[in-house]
Amino acid sequence: MSMTSMKRWEDALRVEKAGPLATLQDAGRFGARRLGVTQGGPADLHAFAWANHLLGNAFGAAVLEITLGGLTLIAERDLRLALCGADLSATREGAPLAPWQAFTLHKGERLAFGSPRAGVRAYLAVSGGFQGEPVLGSLSCVTREGLGGHSEAGTPLTDGEALRVDAELAGAIAPGEAPTVPDRERLDYSAPAVLGLIPGAQIGDFTGPSLFRAFHAEWRVDARADRMGVRLTGPRLECRLGGMISEGIALGAVQVPPDGQPIALLNDRQTVGGYPRLGTLTPLSCARLAQCQPGQVVRLAPVALGEAQGVHRRFLAALKG
Repeated sequence: MSMTSMKRWEDALRVEKAGPLATLQDAGRFGARRLGVTQGGPADLHAFAWANHLLGNAFGAAVLEITLGGLTLIAERDLRLALCGADLSATREGAPLAPWQAFTLHKGERLAFGSPRAGVRAYLAVSGGFQGEPVLGSLSCVTREGLGGHSEAGTPLTDGEALRVDAELAGAIAPGEAPTVPDRERLDYSAPAVLGLIPGAQIGDFTGPSLFRAFHAEWRVDARADRMGVRLTGPRLECRLGGMISEGIALGAVQVPPDGQPIALLNDRQTVGGYPRLGTLTPLSCARLAQCQPGQVVRLAPVALGEAQGVHRRFLAALKG
């Protein structure tokens, strides 16, 4: 760490109660998959991007991803923050705090997250982004690989630890800051999710009835869901393909193991896999799936590659600037 960084960084939020899983995530770790290192990054890119956008931060600034609530933080200084994503029953000094807005937390005030009301993951951003030493070019925490995060060792927050900020930026109000997210961008996480899927290389190896079921049946999110992937339960899908040589796995790849129940792979997935794939979920569909609670209904909808690329470009143009 440089002397300049040491002078500018200071503790901002002290962890009073850590909760089940709270980690730092920036845009992700890229260029290292040849080493078997996955990308990490925000499970919900949509909420992550809006949290930073509200504060006028750079698109990839590091935020705190809070999974399932249970977290309590104490401000060590005055801070300008933004909260987006799941409704985790957040309170500021005991008063309810709704997501999708920017707000100020004064020194000594308590920010607490309870049980999920809608969604799974909330994103807390600070002006200038949370600070730390990058590992392989990223602050993103991947617990499975022991990389990144506030500790550089891939560990979630624990009681008594602190998150650091740039002292010159943390309390500032950026010229482009917006107080709230537009209503049209506030997703209803309790509603059934329609997930766009780009057909993949092995889709022709699935039986006709299986393909019909894949895109016409309801699927439910299994309890076996985390940042690595989400298992979907529903009708059994059958593939005529036997063994496969392992291939590189992209974000959103939908693999179908021998039990016929698809698994959508997310940010902390393995880098290669040998199960046939229906295709790949679009990035925003991955984000939507990451907010689904166990038992929630989802549907798969085929989408053309060009259409998916256009939607993603427009999203990036609006929020990346």
